[in-house]
Amino acid sequence: MKVTVTGGAGFIGSHLVEELLARDYNVTVLDNLSTGSLKNLSSALKNPHFNFIEGSVLDEVLLSETLKGSETVFHLAASVGVRRIVDDPITTIRTNVVGTDTLLSVASKCGCRRVLVASSSEVYGKSFGTPFSEEDDLLFGATHKSRWSYGISKALDEILALAYHSKNLLMTIIVRFFNIVGERQTGEYGMVLPRFIKQALSREPLTVYGNGEQVRTFCYVKDAVEALIRLSLCEQAYGKVVNLGSPYPIRIRELAELVKKTLSSSSEIRFIPYEDVYGVGFEDILYRVPDITLLKNLTGYTPQTPIDKIILRVASSQNPVE
Repeated sequence: MKVTVTGGAGFIGSHLVEELLARDYNVTVLDNLSTGSLKNLSSALKNPHFNFIEGSVLDEVLLSETLKGSETVFHLAASVGVRRIVDDPITTIRTNVVGTDTLLSVASKCGCRRVLVASSSEVYGKSFGTPFSEEDDLLFGATHKSRWSYGISKALDEILALAYHSKNLLMTIIVRFFNIVGERQTGEYGMVLPRFIKQALSREPLTVYGNGEQVRTFCYVKDAVEALIRLSLCEQAYGKVVNLGSPYPIRIRELAELVKKTLSSSSEIRFIPYEDVYGVGFEDILYRVPDITLLKNLTGYTPQTPIDKIILRVASSQNPVE
C-alpha cells in the first residue's frame, strides 16, 4: 500500500514514517523543511520503498503529483509551537487552514480514500475541568490575542475534514494530539520537555513559565504512532474526532522537579513571567488532559510509556554540554 505523510520530516512524522516502512508500506513524504529536517529521515532515505519530495501543501500542482496512487494520507503538515504561533500568526493560519483545504481538495480528486488530519488539544482553548471529551464545547480567547490563532485554525481544519467525510468525498479522521514527546523533538518552538531536559543536562536553570501550575499530559511518540496506525486501519474511526494522548496528568512545576530527579541534575528551577517570554497579554492554557475512552474503544490501545522513561530516552538522545 502506498501512503503519503505530509510534514513527514518533522518530529512525529519521521517516527510515523519509520514505523510504516517497518510494516512494508510504500511511503512518500512531502515537507517544505520549515521546521522538519532530513536528519530525522536519515534511515528512511536508505529504504527503496521511501520517496521524499521537498515542497509545500500550499502547492496544488506538486500536491497532485505527490498524492497519485496513495490510498491513505497522514496530514501532519502544520505550523507548530507556541513561540512560532505568537511570532507569526499569519503563516500559522495560512499553513493550517489553506494547506488543509488544498490537501483535502486534491486528495478527493486523486482517488485517495482515507485522510487522517492531525489536530491539537489547542482546539479546547480555555476550557477547564474534567478530562476533555471529543463532544465538549470549545472556548477560545479574544481574537486580538494571537495565542488563539492556532486552536481556531485547527478547529477550522476539523470542520473542513468532517465536511468532506459527510459529503462522501473522502473518509476522514481527526486526531487531536495532546503533548506528544520523544526523541528528535526540539525545544526551539516552545516545547517544554526537551527544553527542560537540555537545561538539566547542561546544568542550566530549568525555566518554568508562569507559576508552573499548568496541568499537562505527555505521550511518548512511539505510542502515538502505534495509535495513529491503528486508527488508520479502523473503519469505525472514520468520520470521528479522536483524542490521542496520555491520560496521566502532571503539573509543569512537578515535571521540572521530575526531570531534575530522573537525570540527577543540580540545576535550579527558575520561574519566569509569561510576558518576559511571549510579550504582554499572553494567555496560557491551564488545563489540558484528554479523555481517551474513544481511542481505547476504537483501537484497543492505550499509551503506556511512563514519563520518567520518556525523560531518560530523550536525554540519552541528546548530547550533554560539558
